[in-house]
Amino acid sequence: MPRFHEPDPYDINEHTGFKEIFDGKTFNGWDADTTIWRVEDGVMIGETLEGKPRGNNYIVYRGDTTKDFDLKLQIKVEKGGGGGIQYRSQTGIPWTRVQPAGLPPYDLRYMMTGPQADFWFPVRPQAFTYTGQWYSENTMQGILAWRGQVTQTIPGKPNRLVAEIGDRQALGGYVKINDWNDYEVIARGGVMMHIINGHLMAIYIDDDPKSVNNQAGLIGFEIESQPCKISVKNIWLRKLD
Repeated sequence: MPRFHEPDPYDINEHTGFKEIFDGKTFNGWDADTTIWRVEDGVMIGETLEGKPRGNNYIVYRGDTTKDFDLKLQIKVEKGGGGGIQYRSQTGIPWTRVQPAGLPPYDLRYMMTGPQADFWFPVRPQAFTYTGQWYSENTMQGILAWRGQVTQTIPGKPNRLVAEIGDRQALGGYVKINDWNDYEVIARGGVMMHIINGHLMAIYIDDDPKSVNNQAGLIGFEIESQPCKISVKNIWLRKLD
């Protein structure tokens, strides 16, 4: 007879089958602009300064490409701005946004195009609602699942809302400001899920197997705007490809 029982409790530190992809000491396996990114006390830090505009910038994990995976980490953003987690992404693709005036062209080695799990400082109410959403970086797709939504794209049809997870503002109450947040990305085929502090934030379903969102790619992190300080640690990857 079937048994009715609750699952084991949520545990961001459950790492069976995972490997740690940041050693906490070096950028071994990572590719970064070291004028922005550094390692400090076991933490990967990207930082931009007040009055010194910088365009979008990314740190890229070159140790693996993956399509189906679980990614667990801890992240916080301070001072302003934001960023996110890139996955199934590519580098080397021409950048659609213009660099701030007076800066050299973007170095495409550090520029990532593809799915992003957003994370933003509440510099303004609109920016804070981005945290947890599904966003397509450097493409014309833009936001395909806002926080609190389950959305789906079927070949030949526009993106559609499938279900509501919860109120967008209420879900923001689970996000810690100026503090560490557990962030998990789960990707299985065309289904991509974003989870913060054990709470589901967004699901995007892409039913086109030929979509750029459904291809194996790179993992990385973004920093955007200034001043901004983004910190990441305890980065664990479980590949299922």
